[in-house]
Amino acid sequence: MNRKPHRAAVIAAAATMSFMIFGTDGSGAYAQDSTVTMLPAQAESGPADAGEPRFVAEEVVQPLADEAAPAAARSRSLSLGELVSGMPADGNLSSDMRCLAEAIYFEARGEPLAGQLAVGRVVVNRAESDAFPDDYCAVVKQPAQFSFVKGGRIPAVDTRSQAWQRAVAIARIAHQELWDSPARDALYFHATRVHPRWARTKLARATIERHVFYR
Repeated sequence: MNRKPHRAAVIAAAATMSFMIFGTDGSGAYAQDSTVTMLPAQAESGPADAGEPRFVAEEVVQPLADEAAPAAARSRSLSLGELVSGMPADGNLSSDMRCLAEAIYFEARGEPLAGQLAVGRVVVNRAESDAFPDDYCAVVKQPAQFSFVKGGRIPAVDTRSQAWQRAVAIARIAHQELWDSPARDALYFHATRVHPRWARTKLARATIERHVFYR
């Protein structure tokens, strides 16, 4: 799963179509909610009827307002907790999304939702950066990056736990960019209890719960 091109927002479109029906008196009718564009008809073989212009109905495709709007805009009326609660708790996860959820679970499952989302954003940002691998699993399993990964393997998760369900929901929110995290473009983070040398050369982006985030 190549993350380098910016992910296209998931946008659905719907269309309604009606055809103008003319009677002998030239009147027409169409569905109340339909949109019709009237265009002059193309010339046909044979003489045209003088003084009798013809029209054809052309389908106009218009996205429904609430489907065409970015998902992030539709989620602004919700709190982060409400957004998490509204995420599907079941369904199969791709291996890439599972790696993202596992990173959130092992790095921040004991933190409030904002802290978990910030960790998820770092993984997403890395997958989109030229400085890191292209997909979530490669980012998470990159040597010497995440302490919970041992020998390139991610430990087993208790998938029945609420902590895992929350991590999955947060992963979906981070992946779809449904909520603005203060971590934003951060590529690094560490726990507030430690002070790694590399932090001296990075620009601090934000301190969120028990982690400091850097870009």
